[in-house]
Amino acid sequence: MSTSRRDFLFHSGMGLGSIALSALLAQGQTRPAHHKAKAKNCIFLLMEGGPSHIDTFDPKPKLASLHMTKFQKERTKFEANMNTGERYYVKSPFEFRRAGKMGIEINSLFEQFSGVVDDVCFYRGLRAESVNHPTALYHLNTGNQFGGDPALGAWVSYGLGSVNQNLPSFVVLPDTAFPQGGAANWSNGYLPARFQGTPLRPQGAPILDMAPPRGATPERQRANLDFLNRLNRSHQARHPEHDELAARIESYELAFRMQAEMPGLVDLEREPVATREMYGIGGANKDADAYGRRCLLARRLVQSGVRFVQVIAMGWDSHDYIDKAHGARMRCIDRGIAGLLTDLKRTGLLDETLVVWAGEFGRSPDNGLRRFGEVWGRDHNASAMSVWLAGGGVKAGSVIGATDETGLSAVETVHPIKDFHVTLLHLLGLDDNKLRFLHAGREKQLSQTGGELIKELLA
Repeated sequence: MSTSRRDFLFHSGMGLGSIALSALLAQGQTRPAHHKAKAKNCIFLLMEGGPSHIDTFDPKPKLASLHMTKFQKERTKFEANMNTGERYYVKSPFEFRRAGKMGIEINSLFEQFSGVVDDVCFYRGLRAESVNHPTALYHLNTGNQFGGDPALGAWVSYGLGSVNQNLPSFVVLPDTAFPQGGAANWSNGYLPARFQGTPLRPQGAPILDMAPPRGATPERQRANLDFLNRLNRSHQARHPEHDELAARIESYELAFRMQAEMPGLVDLEREPVATREMYGIGGANKDADAYGRRCLLARRLVQSGVRFVQVIAMGWDSHDYIDKAHGARMRCIDRGIAGLLTDLKRTGLLDETLVVWAGEFGRSPDNGLRRFGEVWGRDHNASAMSVWLAGGGVKAGSVIGATDETGLSAVETVHPIKDFHVTLLHLLGLDDNKLRFLHAGREKQLSQTGGELIKELLA
């Protein structure tokens, strides 16, 4: 019975065979950029759930005087309206500190991150277009709220090609579960399958079947592969219409080669103890340890030639108990993100690596109470959100854009997500208007209909 490409990819799971197939399919010479690139690769730190800009990187002291006064706002598509009854402004339960040479205000729980803000460009003027988690995540990751389109990492791989022929060019490092919307967040969409993201396992060995079976020598493996290839190629000659067979043949070859390279790449114990500690690995906070491992692995991946790595941290959907929920999330990522930027700078990789921190939307200045009492939270808010960038080509040590006095809406240097995508591509040497793919009878692009460069973010 014929096996479709989709079935083959689905049943291949997350073992070495599937990793090898994705890497194989992504093979190809590096392609010339549209213009001189500021960065060669990208690490995208995705905060799934919608982190509150008001409680992280965009403090609003006005909320202290408005605390528990009635909040009134017309219903719009940019508001979730998830909570019924009266609503009230709520102040942030967190304290803020001034950090870096410019005295940029950030949440005080970012103890380690406060030491690297001079390398960061904070952008407070971004707007999303959905307050529903799956559609907002699809929009942030693919430019299309409805899913099915290529992810940003797929576009980057399509536009620039692969650097290391033995590794996938687009790798995803999930949290303990996939984000809402699942694997469509790193889909190849209508691009060829070779540009899809390759997720590594969040627990245990990142890749299954990485080591050869006990007793299997390289010579025996080579002989077995040669015999299997002869059988497969004979079958392929009789059925040339089955194009997935050629990919499967080559995936075996690539898996054989990757068994020599991948074990060392994912073995974080090869890093000095001081480096691991810098990322929060080995500490008492197990969540911080797990996140730090993903951040360190991201550095090792881009250092080995992976174009685009997405690192996911879940749990930011704080409709109540925001002090506990957001507090735990910030403590979880603090050492990991600080260690990543410090390490990239120490190794000389920061100049050529674009680091992005973003969630799918911001949160509202009013309560997200699900019960009465001081159980404060915040609702979804797409009309204001904060992101930050670091590395290749961004205006480090700066704050760009602003929201109003309560954090409800972006009011300065305001741009939609499609402009943010255009800017990220630009930093990587790609022009959104030239990076197109013919599908369903028309040329398609990440921004959907074209976008504007956010020049204020550029150095």
